[in-house]
Amino acid sequence: MAQEAPIGPGPVKYAIFGCGTNGYNIILELAREHERVIVADRDETRVRHLRDQKFEAYQRDITSSDMLAGLPQFDIAFVMTGDGDANLAAVLTIKKRLPSVQVVARSVDPVNGQKLTAAGADSVIYPQEVVARQAVLQVKKQHASRISQRLFSLLAGWEGTLGIITHNNPDPDAIASAVALAEIARAANPKTLATRIFYDGTIGHQENRTFVNLLDIKMEHLTPEALSQCSHLAMVDCPGPGSNNDVPPQTRIDIVIDHHRDGKHPAAGGSFSDIRPGAGSTASILTQYLQELDVPVDKRVATALLYGIRTDTREFRRNVTPQDLGYAGFLLPLTDAGLLDKIMSPSMSQETLDVIGTAITKRRIQSGYLFANVGYVMNRDALPQAADILITLEGVNTALVYGITDTAIVISARNRDVRLHIGNALSEAFGEMGDAGGHPNMAAATLPLHYFGKVEDKARLLEIVIEPVLRKFRDLVGLENEGKKNGSP
Repeated sequence: MAQEAPIGPGPVKYAIFGCGTNGYNIILELAREHERVIVADRDETRVRHLRDQKFEAYQRDITSSDMLAGLPQFDIAFVMTGDGDANLAAVLTIKKRLPSVQVVARSVDPVNGQKLTAAGADSVIYPQEVVARQAVLQVKKQHASRISQRLFSLLAGWEGTLGIITHNNPDPDAIASAVALAEIARAANPKTLATRIFYDGTIGHQENRTFVNLLDIKMEHLTPEALSQCSHLAMVDCPGPGSNNDVPPQTRIDIVIDHHRDGKHPAAGGSFSDIRPGAGSTASILTQYLQELDVPVDKRVATALLYGIRTDTREFRRNVTPQDLGYAGFLLPLTDAGLLDKIMSPSMSQETLDVIGTAITKRRIQSGYLFANVGYVMNRDALPQAADILITLEGVNTALVYGITDTAIVISARNRDVRLHIGNALSEAFGEMGDAGGHPNMAAATLPLHYFGKVEDKARLLEIVIEPVLRKFRDLVGLENEGKKNGSP
């Protein structure tokens, strides 16, 4: 039998039980961090080879109830043999003798995994899944690096003016993404490529106006003349011409960067397209470009991007991914905390307060669905603020706040019913009438008035047309049938 291992210096944090390929790789990884690790394995030859490599190894049968005898105390145990029954026996022994030790156990199949968990294992891993996940992450990282380099090279070779187009009534995610793309363009081509940022509609939400003003973001209204002055066009936070923007459908867009997928409005003949429906925000994608390209990020750009990620993920509570959190962590030390605080604490306009009050007063609730008609509005950004408040009411799972502007009926929706994807629901109900869609728990629709836009009494027009308009949504979610069952009109 092999002799006992000499006691190493310092306290023991990790113990490895079973030193096959997986166990050995864990030892090497921990050794790089200069941690003291002990190893227990039943194979005498393997134990001797480990000691030859200066590892603290002990020969033990891990199925034995006295396998812990003579081992130094440790805090974390990896049980890593390829024998499911042996791993189960080891977990039972460790948890019985050392209940405070954290145990990570290798499972050979799902049934064995359930047994290990029942025996007290804190974590159960399947090496095949770990390898597959790591391989996918590595490929994604390489792919992201190549995409970033391709964008940089493309911008470096252009001359003239790059027009960067946001969606109508742009939110912080779209604005921040445009600012970041302009920064990348300047880094790639400071001499021969200028940038201009365009938007249509209004920047009505008080936080958004404060955001643009405090960060001194230069944005221009989108016009046909302005488009004609640009030698290249990019779109951020919208997937193509005509999708929540007023760009003619056949316009060639050279760059499209977005986290929404819209098959109805594909980019026309573009040179570069990066659309990631899994990302929490477009600002996250642009942050990754800046990281991969090692472009210096000043406080203004960092503050804009962090605010864009925070707002589009609703303070990291909606559609957020680990990557979004990582990008936020990268940006946080680069931001201007004072500016960020001012942006997030703006004064509320009188009209916004009136719209919220009207929505509260005129709310109607049916089976967890809330509908509120706020009539004529000049500032359409007041609608989502009203919807944010109304969705918090007890008994409300879905809230639709709708109003009318000079040119369109506008609807803002919020949802916390996991059975309903409100973005898909609005798209299916209103997509043929105008522009509609969004996320599982927040969405919007814009339904153009066309020739009805000449009607002067817009509030009265809304009262006349809104019920037929909403009927399709009610049918879609089952409210019309429910009303008939209950005898409702």
